[in-house]
Amino acid sequence: MLKKAYVEITNICNLSCSFCHGASRAPAFMEPEDFRTAANKLRPFTGYIYLHLLGEPLLHPKLEEILGICSELDFKVTVVTNGTLIEKAANTLLSCECLYKVGFSLHSFEANNKNITLEEYLEPICRFARVSSEKGVINVFRLWNGGAQNFLNEKILRIIESFETGDGSASQKTNSANIGKTGSETQNRPLSQNIYLEFADRFSWPDMGANEENPRFCMGLRDQIGVLVDGTAVPCCLDAEGQIKLGNIFSESVESILGCARAKNIVKGFSEGQACEELCRRCGFAKQRFG
Repeated sequence: MLKKAYVEITNICNLSCSFCHGASRAPAFMEPEDFRTAANKLRPFTGYIYLHLLGEPLLHPKLEEILGICSELDFKVTVVTNGTLIEKAANTLLSCECLYKVGFSLHSFEANNKNITLEEYLEPICRFARVSSEKGVINVFRLWNGGAQNFLNEKILRIIESFETGDGSASQKTNSANIGKTGSETQNRPLSQNIYLEFADRFSWPDMGANEENPRFCMGLRDQIGVLVDGTAVPCCLDAEGQIKLGNIFSESVESILGCARAKNIVKGFSEGQACEELCRRCGFAKQRFG
């Protein structure tokens, strides 16, 4: 059993964040029938799908159909988004039965040149969070930029708290002075029921041109697997170029993918405290989280 599966329904994004690895792969949207094939194969292994790897999932023109497939198969779905399209996608998200969590990468705002103000960006996100949280959906406002030049974080927090309280007063549950000073651990802080603020340090994506980090452990293939838009199976959500190909879920079974020699070597290596794949040895995220 896996805790979750990351399925990249598109590798296309409407932003170009300075911290994001990006991809040189051909831009594409996963067809709903291909998604159904992948989802059917993944369902015996996990009940949780993250519509996330690269790309902005709310861009997908057939998002409603994809969410419908998830509902049919009784998946709990997490959507990770930069939030810029949340007004357009709100009805689709709120009307589906499978939506479990929405993660808003708020640090994307400072990483782009935008033609809207911070307030204009945040208010639709906060409105969606308020409505969806009342339906039991978890909303996470992510500021994964600790240790970076996060000049907007305190302003972001003030706007969010003002929207939550309705009077501009500071919440007792958060402390803007501590933003970005979280060490290496991800921290969740409740804002209200089903709404959380999440801080984490900025990390360096695994890249063949990066310095070796030599992490001792990783949860890839232990609690997660990734599926790229073309069906390529990868060990985790950070293999942006599909460099560690384990097979293709459109044509192979999950059993054969997890049971291939390369996958077994990855798990065995980390069980022994070493990364056997060159890309894994250059992963700043695993080094930050697991040492």
